[in-house]
Amino acid sequence: MGSLFYQVASTGTKETLVHYPLLAQYIASSKLTTQEQITAAIKYLTKPTVDIPEFERECGVGVVLTVEDVVACVERVFESRKQEILEKRYQLLGNLIISVKNELKWANALVIKEQVDKHILALLGPKDERDNPKAKKPEQKQEVKPLTVAEMAKSSKFVFEGELARMHKPGENPQLNPEIMKAHLKRTGGRVVTRFPPEPNGFLHIGHAKAININFGFANAHNGITYLRYDDTNPEAEEKEYFDAILDMVQWLGYKPHAITYSSDHFQHLYDLAVELIKRDKAYICHCTGEQIHEQRGGDNKGPRFNCPHRDRPIQESVREFERMKNGEYKVGEAILRMKMDMQNPNPQFWDLVAYRVMFAEHIRTKNDWCIYPTYDYTHCLCDSFEDITHSFCTTEFTLSRESYYWLVDALELYKPVQWESGRLNISYTVMSKRKLNKLVTDKIVNGWDDPRLYTLAALKRRGFTPEAINAFARELGVTTAVTTVPPERLENYVRDHLNQVAPRLFLLLEPLKVTLVNVPDDFLLTLTVPNKPKDESLGERVLPFTKTFYIDQSDFRTEDDPNYYRLAPGKTVGLLNVPGPIKAVDYVTENGRIVEVKAEYIQGEFVPPKTYIQWVAESPKHKSPVKVEVRLVSKLFMHANPASKEEVPNGWLSDINPDSMQVVEGMIDTGILAMKVEDKFQGVRVGYFCVDKDTNQKIVLNRTVTLKEDSKKDK
Repeated sequence: MGSLFYQVASTGTKETLVHYPLLAQYIASSKLTTQEQITAAIKYLTKPTVDIPEFERECGVGVVLTVEDVVACVERVFESRKQEILEKRYQLLGNLIISVKNELKWANALVIKEQVDKHILALLGPKDERDNPKAKKPEQKQEVKPLTVAEMAKSSKFVFEGELARMHKPGENPQLNPEIMKAHLKRTGGRVVTRFPPEPNGFLHIGHAKAININFGFANAHNGITYLRYDDTNPEAEEKEYFDAILDMVQWLGYKPHAITYSSDHFQHLYDLAVELIKRDKAYICHCTGEQIHEQRGGDNKGPRFNCPHRDRPIQESVREFERMKNGEYKVGEAILRMKMDMQNPNPQFWDLVAYRVMFAEHIRTKNDWCIYPTYDYTHCLCDSFEDITHSFCTTEFTLSRESYYWLVDALELYKPVQWESGRLNISYTVMSKRKLNKLVTDKIVNGWDDPRLYTLAALKRRGFTPEAINAFARELGVTTAVTTVPPERLENYVRDHLNQVAPRLFLLLEPLKVTLVNVPDDFLLTLTVPNKPKDESLGERVLPFTKTFYIDQSDFRTEDDPNYYRLAPGKTVGLLNVPGPIKAVDYVTENGRIVEVKAEYIQGEFVPPKTYIQWVAESPKHKSPVKVEVRLVSKLFMHANPASKEEVPNGWLSDINPDSMQVVEGMIDTGILAMKVEDKFQGVRVGYFCVDKDTNQKIVLNRTVTLKEDSKKDK
């Protein structure tokens, strides 16, 4: 009996708490005697109303199953599956127990196991080597081919594991009235409905990519739908640029909303419901200042909380005052609509939250139709209800808001979605808050919301990240309630892997160094056909000239040789990628102590294969080679992993800006770049991955997306 009480205490829910006396009575009177009955009872008691006869049927009260009943059932199962048992022996033990339990739902589980053990022993005898998996010849494991980044980006695995795997099914979320659920299911057809509800007051960032993947990914995996809903209730901070950028990024990631909606679609309905809330004595007009409200909520010292003096004003008076607010008769801050909740509740989200405030600002959609606007706390749950959202996903900073969310929809007797919180995603060495991002943009510390040093989605796109890499990163992180802070390198790994799979290769030099061949004529020319990606014919090929004068990267030449150095040095040979023969350095030229030219010989005929091959770009005006480019080398915007840390950054986050977060160099690249357009991506062989920037005009501008993987032999 004690174990049954413990099961109730450890597995019961808020909904069943009120029914604990009933459960205790049934346990004490031996009407509920098994763990299976307790599990069924707790599940039934989540319903808003309890029908005792139905409750007893659902829990097996009064069902008496003797040992003889169990024996008879076991014998039937063994007889019907005898041949299978003889073949698979003790491997079937667990399956046989389940078969019996399925037939005798309310039988004692220990009795079932005891009888199955007894019967299998009688049929097969004791276990022998046939029942020892270790004694069997191990089967050769089939090699599992790892998923490509593109495959990861579409994988629904994350939906069916961890927290998301335990989500309720449509129709299982309790309502005040069963008729509300019936109407909801009739409207939705029982399908999953989610929404991505950004505020149009800035650009989306990498954290939003996780939210997008959760909402669209969960719905897609369950054949449901997802709305893109703009939470446009603060016209002072909203701009058309933000609306457009949000939609652009959702579509760029590959998602198509079922519909695009706006909180402002419901302004009239929201207002009417606010009036109804007042009439139900669950809201009132307050004239307190912000300081007074702060004191009512305990103040700085977290003292006693007390009600607003306007809280108990007559209902009709609040109705009239609310209309006066709507008509523009109050200035900003002179009147607000507050919900009449519970000031003594320990949850701050119950301290009479503000539902409406006066704001004389032109709305981008409704223009000047309204001078009062609903708050997030009032609007969000109601719009979820209007749109029949089944799973309202948000981040854990809204955990305390869940109770107030449910309070409001229940107060108005509307359909109640389920709010579920997961940990937000943060990236180290950057900032994610829109307020801080806006500060960086406004103060011109960065060059706009899409500056490649930021982690807005627009910035990542401009830097050369692919939607597949971002989606794969977001999905492979999984979904938990823990706040996740990951190093940027983890995200970079995904785009590096994806671009390695799909990007063409070009020869790029960040520090060009002139090389002149001293043993060929001035008009020496080889025309070389070079694959755009070795071993991948689908990316085509390009034709490059190789001439008497060409360029290599400064880092590929040393004046002093080293036995562990395999590139070019005086008297040393190195290979040139895709060129038939190697070259040998014979001399070099300096100016002001700087090497400006290498003299070399081109080796033709038989030669010892060089240990290393390097990239190069020829000088050939008639082929428009080399192509000069501006290369922007992007690195971390901040010097510390957490710029907001008061310990590591005592002078504030803005003091932590990395002055070398973007270095600009003048480079050279082969003529394959001339076929590329803005946003095209490629690998600069032996250098990194790059993207053609939108600033490209007379001169081609490149952003470095990510470096190549570190090589322990990089300096050889």
